[in-house]
Amino acid sequence: MSEHSHDHACGCGHDHEHDHEHDHEHDPVFILTDEDGREHEMIMVYTFDSEDSAYAVLLDRNDPEADGVIFRIEEENGEMFLVGIEDDEEWERVAKVYEEIAARESEG
Repeated sequence: MSEHSHDHACGCGHDHEHDHEHDHEHDPVFILTDEDGREHEMIMVYTFDSEDSAYAVLLDRNDPEADGVIFRIEEENGEMFLVGIEDDEEWERVAKVYEEIAARESEG
């Protein structure tokens, strides 16, 4: 899986830990390998759409205080997989969309 060159912070300021209405125990878990070869168990906590593409926000299962990571969701032959966002314009667009969603959720 390719990694995005940015720091992967969602930058939303949303405190994902205190989402009491959502039990992350049953979220899908993905294993991602970082640049140093370390594996991280990532939990998909949110999905959203932007410009005909779907995106997923993942948090590190063992470091829930860390910033979220955004990936594009793609499907091939009925299987879903996550793709790192390589394009800077796309990254800026989806990060902004997620910030707006997170801001709305934190108000409610």
